[in-house]
Parts: sequence; structure tokens; C-alpha cells
Amino acid sequence: MLKNPVGQLRLAGYFDGISLLILLLIAMPMKYMLDIPMAVRIAGAAHGFIFVAYVLVILYVTIRVRWNVIWSLLAFAVAFIPFGNFIYDIKLKKLEQRY
Repeated sequence: MLKNPVGQLRLAGYFDGISLLILLLIAMPMKYMLDIPMAVRIAGAAHGFIFVAYVLVILYVTIRVRWNVIWSLLAFAVAFIPFGNFIYDIKLKKLEQRY
């Protein structure tokens, strides 16, 4: 998976998608149902760091592979949708074989 830039984007997408799900499905309920706001602070900070890394990987892949801007914008947009990165990964897996 790490052999080419698209594979690196796939891995970064997994981390971003998992961190978003942890934030939304674990930390947010802990904050509002169990009154533990620290969960969102920790998970939110971790997700923010991972998201910035994901965006940098998108930029790297766009430049290195000379992607169409649509692919890059789509990669960025799916980061805001729960399970979006995992659905986008299906497309990236097919695209990875080219590079």
C-alpha cells in the first residue's frame, strides 16, 4: 500500500476516516451523554492533526501523480462525510494499480 503515492493517500484516508468516526461515535456521545468534555478535546485534537496530514498527502499526490483537480477536491470533500474515506478508497484502489 505504501509503494506509490496513491497507496499512501489510501493509508492516510484510513487514518482520517477512523479518527473522524472515533470523534463522532465515541467522543461526542461521551461529551453529551456522560458529561466528559475531555474526550472531544483529545479526539478532536488528534483528528485535527490527522486531517492536516491527510490534506498534505492529498497535495503531495496531486503534484506527484499530476492528478486532475477533481480527484483532489473529491478526496478533500469525503473527509467531512462519515465513512466517506472508506467509500472513496474503493475508487482509489482501482486507481492505485495505474501508478
